[in-house]
Amino acid sequence: MDRDKRIDKYFESVCRILDGLSRENISALTDVLLSARDNEGTIFVFGNGGSGANASHICGDFIKGISYGLEKRFRIICLNDNIPALMAIANDASYEDIFVEQLKNFLKKDDVVIGISGSGNSRNIVKALEYANKVGAKTAALCGYSGGIIKNIAEISIHAEIDNMEVAEDIHLVVAHCIKNIIIEELKNEARC
Repeated sequence: MDRDKRIDKYFESVCRILDGLSRENISALTDVLLSARDNEGTIFVFGNGGSGANASHICGDFIKGISYGLEKRFRIICLNDNIPALMAIANDASYEDIFVEQLKNFLKKDDVVIGISGSGNSRNIVKALEYANKVGAKTAALCGYSGGIIKNIAEISIHAEIDNMEVAEDIHLVVAHCIKNIIIEELKNEARC
């Protein structure tokens, strides 16, 4: 297969998955995020590898891209950005506990927990979402492949149903940017500081 065909194939995969996403679930996650802001809840987002990079990107978009200049802002924390805490928990307890142990310090009932996993089966993501459900926080999953465990345990799942990690990660960031743009538009008349 020549390079142009490989490029076309990749782009076609991204477009096909975007076309098949649940608009209802994207809207539901947008509502949950706005509700967390209105109720002064905290949003926790996290993932491993490329999903962790997406989690950091999402957090930055909410802190600066959406909240900047607003009097009422989003409270959002990326759990994979505290490297010393991650390493200490992984070393002294278990890598499976790197996210759940952080949530145990902060999580409250009105908070939102967003786990990102391409496979949907990363044990550290699963454990954190299970704990969040037990506490009564709102839970969301961004997943790929078959959706894995997190697709079924999160209240809201945005599932990029494709056996390709890069496409799944691309889709997750597109969804996050879509939500960002919706929220910016809906908050454009809010009070500014």
